[in-house]
Amino acid sequence: MTDNPPPAAAARAAVAVDAAPADADLFAVTRATLRHYDAHAAGFRDGTWEHDVSQNIDALLDAIAAPPPCRILDFGCGPGRDLRAFKARGHAPVGLDGAVEFAAMARAAGFEVLLQDFLELDLPAAHFDGVFANASLFHVPARALPRVLQELRETLKPGGVLFASNPRGDNREGWHGERYGAYHDWAHWRDFVTAAGFTEVRHYYRPAGLPRAQQPWLASVWRKVEEA
Repeated sequence: MTDNPPPAAAARAAVAVDAAPADADLFAVTRATLRHYDAHAAGFRDGTWEHDVSQNIDALLDAIAAPPPCRILDFGCGPGRDLRAFKARGHAPVGLDGAVEFAAMARAAGFEVLLQDFLELDLPAAHFDGVFANASLFHVPARALPRVLQELRETLKPGGVLFASNPRGDNREGWHGERYGAYHDWAHWRDFVTAAGFTEVRHYYRPAGLPRAQQPWLASVWRKVEEA
């Protein structure tokens, strides 16, 4: 995905966490969001293709200790904009998206793409040097987030790195139009990711150089903690 939705407005419009979907409804939530992206895929691609997220790409790559080329999982790759950027830097990216239209677009551009719902992941163990989750994990309902983060941890090699950028909020989740989102503040997000077996490398707010009130995106970099 990309830095596209109006996250501050979305956070204000969202419903409280205690109204979040029950386990039986989680797939209905994600599939409704995917239907939205499939229905608007071309417009989404045209509206986001030139967005500059090089700061986020640099944050992930700078934290990876493995020598290039690195295996990168672009989690929520959308039409393939960031796959193109990783490839241009000499790395070996693989995309993952649950939207059929996005997967088709990225494949048509020559990239390997896994067509998987975020709640039904089937990833190889200890395979990737980095996971790039740019504007994607916020679509995972909080109830399912611990499991999804654990699965991303397991697909990373020892010492592998997770990057995540999400619209920040006040720990509410709910519908913003036809898309579902969960909007965490830093402390809440940190608790989720550390509990999944990661240690923080750094975090920052986007866009750079603006007052905090005008920085709706929370970006964070994490390293996989090895089990004793």
